[in-house]
Amino acid sequence: MAKAALLPAYLIVGSDELKSRQAVTRLKGRLEPGLAAFNLDEHVAGPDLVPGDVVASLNTIPMGTGFRLVLITKAEKLPKPVSEAIIAYLKDPNPGCTLCLVATTLAKSTRLYKAVKAVGEHSIIDCAPKKRWQLAPTVVRMAAHYGMQTDEAAAAELVSRVGESTTMIDAQLRSLAALCRESGRITVADVERNVARTAEVKPWDFLDAVCARDAAKALGLYHLMQNPSQIALTSLLCGRIRELVCARSLAARGEGGLLASELGKQQWQVKNHLSWARRFADGELEGSLERCARCERALKGGDDPETTFVSLVLYVCGRA
Repeated sequence: MAKAALLPAYLIVGSDELKSRQAVTRLKGRLEPGLAAFNLDEHVAGPDLVPGDVVASLNTIPMGTGFRLVLITKAEKLPKPVSEAIIAYLKDPNPGCTLCLVATTLAKSTRLYKAVKAVGEHSIIDCAPKKRWQLAPTVVRMAAHYGMQTDEAAAAELVSRVGESTTMIDAQLRSLAALCRESGRITVADVERNVARTAEVKPWDFLDAVCARDAAKALGLYHLMQNPSQIALTSLLCGRIRELVCARSLAARGEGGLLASELGKQQWQVKNHLSWARRFADGELEGSLERCARCERALKGGDDPETTFVSLVLYVCGRA
């Protein structure tokens, strides 16, 4: 979209606000300088939007030698008459105008989606959010835009603290870049020191800290959980320790690369298992499994859940 000739219409669809905003910014940047106020018409979809007004705007001749841009946000809320009017318009669009629809979601089966897709190969701009496990490399690249280096460990810590919104991540990276400009690098310590945790703690973050045998971080995350179930966490921890037993066994045979297939998981799901398993001495993982079983019996038997579970965490982390 940044270099090629513009299509009659684009659909920017997906809940990644940063990607969506950047796509709109690039499109607006194609407007002829000095004439944007005349050649840009912005609407928010809603019940007050009139089909005739939208079509009239689309058919207006642009001023100057550039193009006209009609931008409609929240396109998933377009009234049916307006949607149908746009579909009809796209059969014979104004060559001097580009329509840009922005939607959080829009089913591929809808007539509007199909009509926009039919105008050109690149008319659909996918802004679907990345999965959490995909975000760390993306955050590393985002930091580079601010002239900063970072690694996936720091990026993962940032995602853990602020959540998966790229808009929030971008805002925090901007602040961190200003704070760490002298060193030119954003570290895990920088994130921990300067970024407040606003996202809900996920059990996986807690399990990762326990497997890394970082007792302080593990207990800190545990105490930030809202109404945690100690029995459920014990079960999850037991499952993770079993995976580490398998990792340690495979590594001893020189077959660590088979771990993902042996566990029936994706490679990204076990990328740290081998390094975590090496943090435990012979017999420690098996001993941790035994302590998990004892902890579960105690919890179900009515023992104090806080004391019982914290004792388990300290034992697995090698601090008991």
